[in-house]
Parts: sequence; C-alpha cells; structure tokens
Amino acid sequence: METQFTAEQFLEVFARYNQSVWPMQLILYLLALATIVVLYRGWPSGSRVISAVLSFFWGWMAIAYHFIFFTDINPAAWLFGAVFLVGALWFAWIGVLKGRLIFRFRGGMRGWAGGILMAYALALYPLLGHFLGHRYPAVPTFGLPCPTTIFTLGMLLFAAAPLPRSVFIVPLLWAAVGSTAAFRFGILQDLGLLVAGVIGLAAVIATPAPSESALQPPAT
Repeated sequence: METQFTAEQFLEVFARYNQSVWPMQLILYLLALATIVVLYRGWPSGSRVISAVLSFFWGWMAIAYHFIFFTDINPAAWLFGAVFLVGALWFAWIGVLKGRLIFRFRGGMRGWAGGILMAYALALYPLLGHFLGHRYPAVPTFGLPCPTTIFTLGMLLFAAAPLPRSVFIVPLLWAAVGSTAAFRFGILQDLGLLVAGVIGLAAVIATPAPSESALQPPAT
C-alpha cells in the first residue's frame, strides 16, 4: 500500500495531535496503569472496567487521531477510523454489556508475554523512540494507534477462556498495517507492533472457540 505523504508530514501530524490534546496523553497513560492495577487486584467488576477502558481507547484513536488529524494527510484514515470505531463498539458490546471478556492475572508463558507487551507499550516504546532521535511533540505517544494496540494485545493475553476470538480482529489488523511505519518512516519502535501481532495471532490460534453454553454472560 503506497503512501501519499512523507515521513516529515507523518511526524508533523503527531506534533499537532500532541500539542492539541495535552494533557490527555497523561490521562490515557494513567488509565492504562489503572487497568493493570484492576487486573492484578482481580475485583469482581474489574473485567468490565478493563473492557470499558479498552473501548474508550479505541474510540479515542478513531476520532481524536484518525478522523481529526490523520485524515489531513491520508484519506485512508477515514476507513482506519471507522474500523477503530467498530473495535471500540465491539469491546463495549462483548466486554461491558455482555460480560464475555473475563480478565485474570496469570503467570506462565501467556502471562509473561502479556506483561512484556504492556511494559513495552508504556515504557520501552517511548524510551526507544527517544534513543532513536524522536523528540516530543513529533512522536507517537500513548493513546496513538501503535503503542495502544501493543498494550491492547498485551491485555488480551490475560483474557480467560472461553474467549471470543473476535476481539483480536481489529488490533491484529492494525498490527499488520501500522507496523509498516517501522520500515517506511524509520519509526523502529513500531517493530514491537509486529511482534505483538505475531504473539496475538498465536494466541488466537491457540484459543479454542467458545461453546454455545459459554456464549451466555456469567451469572451475577
């Protein structure tokens, strides 16, 4: 897929976004940390809270980034934003309203992978960007698609079976599309998005489809 914009224009979109929405980046970052606390504490309503935050993240990226800023240089951002809105609504439907996304803190390979992906999105991603010469405000901050998709895929690795595999679709699609920025524009920290996509796809393959009885929301 050929792009109609340069790396300089791409980074300029980040700069305008970051300058316009401040201090929303901090709020989004704190919300992500809050979901980790909720996951660790295992509160009864915690899974719905996590799903609500993920839904908000994807709705925010659709409107505040794709529709308002990215469309200025890329008409395909209208499509990207629409897909992100579908992802936001699906998290709200499956996780918040239906209660079919149950998040549980876990160890093992899947738990370690999820933790590493979330740590990468929140800490290593911006650090790598700094060492690679990207300076604020012309940088992808948390709340923008690539780091937030990595975080989402990391959190989904803590979702317990029976897991609706459909919640992976939009994050995996963006992992495929967004990771091209690492090669086209030199945003090498986005290589983590490619890794997250591979791990997320492996998780989907390893996750059995829920039975008909499992499709019913848990009793309250």
